[in-house]
Amino acid sequence: MNFSLSFSQQFFTGLRFCLMMFVLCGILYSASITKLGELLFPYQAKGSLLDYQNATRGLEQDEARGSVLVSQTFSGDGYFHGRPSAANNDPMATAGSNLAPSNPALRKRAQADSTAIQTREQVSAAQIPVDLISASGSGVDPHISPAAAQVQIARVARARGISEAEVVQLVANNTEQKQWGIFGQVRVNVLLLNLGLDQLAPR
Repeated sequence: MNFSLSFSQQFFTGLRFCLMMFVLCGILYSASITKLGELLFPYQAKGSLLDYQNATRGLEQDEARGSVLVSQTFSGDGYFHGRPSAANNDPMATAGSNLAPSNPALRKRAQADSTAIQTREQVSAAQIPVDLISASGSGVDPHISPAAAQVQIARVARARGISEAEVVQLVANNTEQKQWGIFGQVRVNVLLLNLGLDQLAPR
């Protein structure tokens, strides 16, 4: 028996196989997994967006204010500030800075951030938690440490015209514990904390 195939036969056999795998793996599999994710995890599949109604508990508007899993930039004395981002908080460009600790550019940026935080929060360099200076590996980390929130409490309370005790309680209410007591770190979601501030003491 002759099992040899001509070049054209081999080419079209390979082409048919590639097209079949493209349809199966590139279209059918991707579409089915995406749809399954939407059915099982609809909130996460839509970006974990927090809308205005959920944030304020009662208003009828339905306006997305951000994602609880993606950081965004907050400025001004009346808000808590998040971590630096090498990706400009863009979820389509997640990345760290990829700069070594010895890199002069990283040292310059860290020194500038440290000086700005010392002035803004009226603290010494030794009192600044490392996560307010170092960017996260993803570039879109929505959390800060409780220590990083603690440093900002006095400034936020002054700007909002409320007591530090009220802000301390708000930070405690938005502090997330380790999952099942062992996974992750104790952390504060900056978006939820700032939305809570707007509800407690609107600007």
